[in-house]
Amino acid sequence: MIKDSPNPPLDSTAFHASAHRAINHYLHPSEKPEPSADGHGLFTVREGLDAETLLTNASEDLESAQALASHLAFEVDGNPRSVALGISRMLEGIQLLVEKALTLKQA
Repeated sequence: MIKDSPNPPLDSTAFHASAHRAINHYLHPSEKPEPSADGHGLFTVREGLDAETLLTNASEDLESAQALASHLAFEVDGNPRSVALGISRMLEGIQLLVEKALTLKQA
């Protein structure tokens, strides 16, 4: 008894093109397109900013993220609390490094 196939036959040219793209993606990573420097990325940093401005903004952002993680740590219990406290302490350490770089820059 011959059964009808529930799936239509695949277009092999589209399948082969997809397979070649996937293989090339993993076998030739150097052929990846470079990220564009013309501002089409998700985030960009404006050109011409001095190091002090960048470090000051980084420090303020780290302080905000640390406050969020610290607040979250006191809203949850158990393992999630430990994770939030760990993140908070890591951010605090990074913030100290940025602030130290700021003081060295100003000296």
